[in-house]
Amino acid sequence: MTATASPRRWLFVLTILVGSFLLFQVQPMVARMVLPRLGGAPAVWNSAMLVYQALLLGGYAYAHWLGRFAVRKQAIIHLALFLVAALWLPIGIAQLAPPAAGQEALWVPLLLLASIGPVFFAVSAQAPLMQRWFAADSRAGDPYYLYAASNLGSFAGLISYPAFVEPTLPLAAQSWGWTAGYALLVLLVAASAAARWHGPAETANHGADAGDAPRPTWRRQVHWLLIAAVPSGLMLSTTTHLTTDIVAMPLLWVLPLGLYLLSFVIAFSTMERPTQIITLIAPVVLLAVGGLGLLSSGGGSMTIALASLAMLFVIATALHGYLYHLRPAAQHLTLFYLIMSAGGVLGGLFAALVAPLLFDWVYEHPILILAAAALLPLPALFPWDKWLKLEQRTVRLVLLLLIAVAMFAARSMMGNWTGRIDGATAAWGLTIFAIGILVIGWRWAFVPVLALLMIGVGGWDTIQESFTGSRVRSYFGVYTVTDYPASNQRRLAHGTTLHGLQRTDAEHRRDPTTYYGHESGVGLTLDKAEALAGPNASIGIVGLGAGTLACYRKPGQQWTIFEIDPAMVEIARDPSKFTFLSDCAGNTPIVLGDARLQIAKQPAGRFDIIVIDAFSSDAIPLHLLTKEAIGIYRRAMKPDGILLIHISNRFFGLEPVLAEEARARGWTAAIRMDPGPADDEFGDLAGSNWVALTATPQRMQQLTGGIRPRTEASEDGAWVPLESRRNFERWTDNYASTLPVLLWDHIIGKRDE
Repeated sequence: MTATASPRRWLFVLTILVGSFLLFQVQPMVARMVLPRLGGAPAVWNSAMLVYQALLLGGYAYAHWLGRFAVRKQAIIHLALFLVAALWLPIGIAQLAPPAAGQEALWVPLLLLASIGPVFFAVSAQAPLMQRWFAADSRAGDPYYLYAASNLGSFAGLISYPAFVEPTLPLAAQSWGWTAGYALLVLLVAASAAARWHGPAETANHGADAGDAPRPTWRRQVHWLLIAAVPSGLMLSTTTHLTTDIVAMPLLWVLPLGLYLLSFVIAFSTMERPTQIITLIAPVVLLAVGGLGLLSSGGGSMTIALASLAMLFVIATALHGYLYHLRPAAQHLTLFYLIMSAGGVLGGLFAALVAPLLFDWVYEHPILILAAAALLPLPALFPWDKWLKLEQRTVRLVLLLLIAVAMFAARSMMGNWTGRIDGATAAWGLTIFAIGILVIGWRWAFVPVLALLMIGVGGWDTIQESFTGSRVRSYFGVYTVTDYPASNQRRLAHGTTLHGLQRTDAEHRRDPTTYYGHESGVGLTLDKAEALAGPNASIGIVGLGAGTLACYRKPGQQWTIFEIDPAMVEIARDPSKFTFLSDCAGNTPIVLGDARLQIAKQPAGRFDIIVIDAFSSDAIPLHLLTKEAIGIYRRAMKPDGILLIHISNRFFGLEPVLAEEARARGWTAAIRMDPGPADDEFGDLAGSNWVALTATPQRMQQLTGGIRPRTEASEDGAWVPLESRRNFERWTDNYASTLPVLLWDHIIGKRDE
């Protein structure tokens, strides 16, 4: 390096921006690619995130190891790695045999590692490596601000995918575009290596203010690890809520991760004021939003979801700002990033793998909130002890008194809790909240007050539910069976969405309920199954739920049920929980596994009717609604078969999707929009939207008696035309965007129970 050479900051910034952009473009892109093989369960994204974090840790460890060599040798090794990893381009999904039922948690990481492992590893390593090379020039300055540039590139990559890339490009074009970006990155890394070609080993020793800084202590390294782990785990637990109760798609997968990355941009920037302000308000946000962390009912409001995202951003920024404050000299830069990455993996392991095995509910979320309270800087918001000039002993006594009042308030809330926040509960909750504000600055008091607020606001009910045996958690979600003796009902909830309901009195326990009443589209169709297809009609049902549809089965009919979750099968087959199956269809075969893959294995022309009712909570199974998926159902149906799809959803209007599919195939389609009976005696029926598709107009005529105008949609038994949309793009495995069907006016507001 000559004395007149420039440090070329722009080159290193550009290289890091491009690499990070590519790194976080590939995450949602690969998640979209695997939808046809894995489905859209929130756990799939969490498993993917865990793989990404593990590869990131490997990349950071590799960058730390490379530091022992001179820059020239580092560059040769790193560029060689880039060339070897290029053998995995263009990006695609490895051809592995599908997993056995219950093995998804292990198979998903294996598939992702085989598909993009080497490429992701190579790109992930270049960010810390570029910072190390940057610091080789003594005039370059503090390399840590480049980490803000890295996360800015990552944030841009994530947000641009659902906003621009997914809606405009098919997957094949996305993959080749990413490959072109990879080639550009290799050139930029080579140029960066040339700019520091004569740098020595341990180049960061020559950084601006490295000096002979001692190696950080083990205590400090463990502190880094824990501070990094909490935001990572909280990001995944927040993702679980969003993708369980709204939709499993990259648009919502990337929001928590995007905010997580944006927190690094702010925390590692040279502007300290925003981080200081966020750190100051973080304890208040923890009380206001984190206080709802144990609430298991009424948590499906989009307002609460947005508040959870805000809390994630505030906590992540405050903790990452604290990490930046504790950063070591540039000499130990790669060690710092290595431990940060290990913390990210630790948080991911806890939220994605350990918690689902240990807990029957998403307890990882409140645990991580409390962990954040235990780690955050807690500057006193109201230093009343100084204002009143109290002695330390008096302060401790006052704090103990405040905790005692909070305990009394929480106890009162537990005794009065009815599932909703009424006036008395709100008053006691505000009391605890006010106490929480007063004890900010004393960690030993703040953490228990926050825990008491959680327990008071529905938390005690959530904890008690774990000891009743009525709740079970699987890879695909949390299921709760609850009895309501006053109305003779037993309900099955998945997340916050009603997934099944049965009357417990003997006279009515076989009655179809919720979305499956006799006036619903599926009820009208199955009641006519014998008239449509004869006494031996062959019927395929996708999605078991509580087994409600089983009581439509008639003697002689051949039914097959497809269900992805073994836990759901155990619930539906247990007569102590639900008796639809045991009463009406005890010998019906249930095929475990993803319905699309399992139906593809069925003999051609087997089914007269296929019913698709596979929505997991409010999540849209995109891979079950594409051209390729409908083609699989078409092959499995008889030529005049009927395909029935349940599209009731609170956030997405899916009629244009199926209208375009019917138009492209030349099929006849109609929708039954059942509003539910106005005089529902038992309160167990709900409105629903069912779409019927068939290749033969005659069969549709037999089913509907004639498609009527949409003005008659609410009339008993009326089937009406689907709402189509001009220039709507047909969904395929290669292209599907949910943005055009998003019901924006439903995004904010109270959710149905």
